[in-house]
Amino acid sequence: MSEKKSIRKGLLIAGMVLLLIVGFVGFKLYQAFLGPSVTSHEAYFYVYTGDSYDQVLERIKAQNIVRHPALFDFAAARMDYPDMVKPGRYKLTPGMNNRRFIGNLRGGYQDAVKLQFANIRLKEDFAGFLGRNFEADSVAFSAILNNEAVAEKYGFTKDNFYTMFIPNTYNIYWNTSPDKVIERLYEEYRKFWTEERLEKAKALNLTPVEVSILASIVRGEALHNDEMSQIAGLYLNRLKKGMLLQADPTVIFAHNDFTIRRVLNRHLILDNPYNTYRYKGLPPGPINMPPIVAIDAVLNPAQHNYIYMCAKEDFSGYHAFAETVTEHQVNARKFQKALDERNIKR
Repeated sequence: MSEKKSIRKGLLIAGMVLLLIVGFVGFKLYQAFLGPSVTSHEAYFYVYTGDSYDQVLERIKAQNIVRHPALFDFAAARMDYPDMVKPGRYKLTPGMNNRRFIGNLRGGYQDAVKLQFANIRLKEDFAGFLGRNFEADSVAFSAILNNEAVAEKYGFTKDNFYTMFIPNTYNIYWNTSPDKVIERLYEEYRKFWTEERLEKAKALNLTPVEVSILASIVRGEALHNDEMSQIAGLYLNRLKKGMLLQADPTVIFAHNDFTIRRVLNRHLILDNPYNTYRYKGLPPGPINMPPIVAIDAVLNPAQHNYIYMCAKEDFSGYHAFAETVTEHQVNARKFQKALDERNIKR
């Protein structure tokens, strides 16, 4: 009887040990695949083009992406991820399990970049912006933005290529190559120039590129959106009369000195095609990236006879408009007096 009891006791202990082992293994499997794993240290995890699985794993460890890297490694091996590494920008949700995380990585289910841009003055600035938002760096984007052959491919010149980029919000994958990013933005440019906008440009005897160049000048002059159509109408009046545009922002652009607050006679003598005090018509390219509101202001200009304007002496950012030189000189003297009173010399 005692022998049977011993056997039963032994079997009970063995069963308990087996149950504990199964429970432990089950718990570890749960942790490895279904338990909360992703931490809150990073919002996104980046896998670079050409990364090996070992490089991905090392970066996961270094950035504390998951709670237990060894369990992640275990799950990744069983889900065949080491042979299916795909580049991308992957959104991380705190508490996400390894099964879901690895599934996203293995399937390339990345989160697109919400590319939102406006008020970017120069191509170099835009290249830097793109380099901060995509896998490729600013050097790669700058090389494309300054490439004459690429500009011609899309129907532009190197000087006016910048008019192709319409400020808006676009969803584009992080690892998209620079040439494909540019191609996508060209598609958006074509969508922007609807038949209605094209007809309005034609009625002004301007091409879409010329509209954008003029819009960049309007943007350079206007601090307030509600004055843009008025300014656009003034410059269109000057163009129709064959007058020099004499736009101060183009002079500042020509000097490449954006600290200039007061354009003086010495600034106006610069021999540069962007100096509209010396060269008639529109400059060869935009002086900034004009927003949609400025482009539409040119396409829908205010109808008036103004050909002169001067910043108001109250420094409100608005302008005093005039039809004659005499009226303009009165406005200009008021503004110059206000500048002198504030000791603004340049």
